[in-house]
Amino acid sequence: MTRLGKPLLLGLVIVAITAFFALGLQQYLSLAWLKQEQASLAALIAGDPATATAVFMLIYVLVTALSLPGATVMTLAGGALFGLAWGLIMVSFASSVGASLAFLASRYLFRDGLQRRYARALQRVDAGIARDGAFYLASLRLVPVFPFFVINLVMGLTGLRLRTFYVVSQLAMLPGTFIYVNAGTQLGQIAQPRDILSAGLLLSLTLLGLFPLVAKFVLARLQRARLYRGFQRPKRFDYNLLVIGAGSAGLVSAYIASAVKARVGLIERDRMGGDCLNTGCVPSKALIRSAGVADLFRHADRYGLPAQEPDVPFGQVMERVQSVIQAVEPHDSVARYSALGVDCIQGEARFVSPWELEVSTASGTRRLSARSTVIATGGRPFLPPIPGLESVAPLTSDTIWSLRKKPERLLVLGGGPIGAELSQAFARLGVAVTLVEAGDRLLSREDEDVSAAVLVAFQKDGIDVRLGHRATRFVREDGEKVLYTEHRGEHVRLPFDQLLVAVGRAGNTAGLGLEVLGIEPAGNGTLPVAEDLSVRYPNLFACGDVAGPYQFTHTAAHQAWYAAVNGLFGGFRRFKADYRVIPWVTFTAPEVGRVGLNEREAQAQGVAYEVTRYNLDDLDRAIVDSAAQGFIKVLTPPGKDRILGVTVMADHAAEILSEFILAMKHGIGLNKILATIHPYPTWNEAVKYTAGNWKRAHAPASVLGWLGRYHRWRLGGSAVSSPTTPSEDH
Repeated sequence: MTRLGKPLLLGLVIVAITAFFALGLQQYLSLAWLKQEQASLAALIAGDPATATAVFMLIYVLVTALSLPGATVMTLAGGALFGLAWGLIMVSFASSVGASLAFLASRYLFRDGLQRRYARALQRVDAGIARDGAFYLASLRLVPVFPFFVINLVMGLTGLRLRTFYVVSQLAMLPGTFIYVNAGTQLGQIAQPRDILSAGLLLSLTLLGLFPLVAKFVLARLQRARLYRGFQRPKRFDYNLLVIGAGSAGLVSAYIASAVKARVGLIERDRMGGDCLNTGCVPSKALIRSAGVADLFRHADRYGLPAQEPDVPFGQVMERVQSVIQAVEPHDSVARYSALGVDCIQGEARFVSPWELEVSTASGTRRLSARSTVIATGGRPFLPPIPGLESVAPLTSDTIWSLRKKPERLLVLGGGPIGAELSQAFARLGVAVTLVEAGDRLLSREDEDVSAAVLVAFQKDGIDVRLGHRATRFVREDGEKVLYTEHRGEHVRLPFDQLLVAVGRAGNTAGLGLEVLGIEPAGNGTLPVAEDLSVRYPNLFACGDVAGPYQFTHTAAHQAWYAAVNGLFGGFRRFKADYRVIPWVTFTAPEVGRVGLNEREAQAQGVAYEVTRYNLDDLDRAIVDSAAQGFIKVLTPPGKDRILGVTVMADHAAEILSEFILAMKHGIGLNKILATIHPYPTWNEAVKYTAGNWKRAHAPASVLGWLGRYHRWRLGGSAVSSPTTPSEDH
């Protein structure tokens, strides 16, 4: 019955509308007919006013619910036949009930389909409606030039609550309803409906329609004044923008501000470059590269060379990591940013008001003021509350770079991107690695086939992967460090020499004085940012790891643009951070790159999709490089070439992914990718071949069948003869 409900309702609506026009009922909703029959209708109403009222309201509800032409004439009739007071009451309730029925019908018939096809876009619309829907609806209702039936149907497609829709509609339509009902009491003076609305009256109603938006603006100003109450705003400011933290997000924020000639101060308590340069992206990728070279020695026979187990000078490898950091360091240095016009300040900042910071430096404490401040303090590794953890001196992604002596046994706690990357790198450098993950697979944000492929690669590299093992306690026993885990009801003992904890990151907010501003960080330390990246106050912003939700260097830089521009120019216009196309790569071997949805997320969000897959063992360049493994998986809407998401698991996945990122950002479909020339032999040919697989799967079979007949006919003889069977003419 549920499956028949929508087609049945849609059919009834279509039949009702068709019958209305086929039977010529529209003539009874014309101004001429109403004026002609006014006297006789008035007599009927006088004879049985209760029945007449019920019939009139029922007809009005049906006309409005079916979005039929004639609501204006019905409103005039309310005044002409029932008088101003009673007519206004009847029309007000009937129009609101009918509009609500149209609203519900639109939602029931069409919203689910939109949700399946445009889930993300609809989610953004619903967020705006939840915030400002009542104001927008009131503005539209107050201006009669907007077709009310269109408003009913469109609002039904959003997430606006029915109660809000009804109440706002009833109240906001009253001024216009009053004008029309009152005009109906003077029906004889009206030749056509447009005579009712003079230019002056239309202007008045338009100004009235702007009232909710003006009221919203005034309320926002009052709320802002209340928010800042208790703080003294400086009469002048030291900076246009202050940035706390010189990691990726802070550096980009300061760079943008200096580029538009703003006076900007950049406060850093530790090292310029933040986590990415000193303990994250740069050192980890340097280590992964060294590990990859060691693995080449181990598998040189793939390339026709003698394979040998490399003698890894571990300390030398770790020193190379530091030399790479030093080589990149000038890009993020005080000298560079000072030359750009940024005032670089070494110290620790603490808020004393929404505009002022106290900065503790080596030479004393300074108080600095700014019109806007960006919090870009980054994140830190999270240490879980496991008994005995501190007793085994755990390493994290921040501290592991201090190692110079190779650990014989390294235990890695956590199977996410950081744990996975470093586990494989150390294993390839000759360390016996045990990876412990509480979940049932590695890289849990990825699809199951990706997790399974990574597991196979890790096992080939000799990593002892323990899935489904929940860490219960750390101890020291008989001179060695031991982790006890629980696995399927049993306790498992895992001895180790060094421990790397990689179970996630938390935002750095301690010591910022946020309690003075009434700002409460989330449980993981991240700050509650709005869509424009502001934090509670219109002049405070956060970006990067401390803001979330994506804790990547490239998303930190992406957010920094919005934070800086909104901080500098937010008084004129504010931009909402755009997260529609966010890529990321896990630099295991093979690499795992992703942008947009994967199958797991599409299913969770109810997004309809189909999968196109291309296996890299078919790519010539992969075969040449003896790296013919992995796959590309593209999600598209059924029957369409628009890209919803891509997962690439292969060597050079990060570079392969870039073409898909560009395509998604600019709405380029698989057909256009297929029509683009790719140089041979390259890894990015895999992108074109993936598009080719989609094209073959969507080739029009009937058209190809007729083309086959056409070409056989062109060969001569019967159009249906087989090319392997001689025709009778021969």
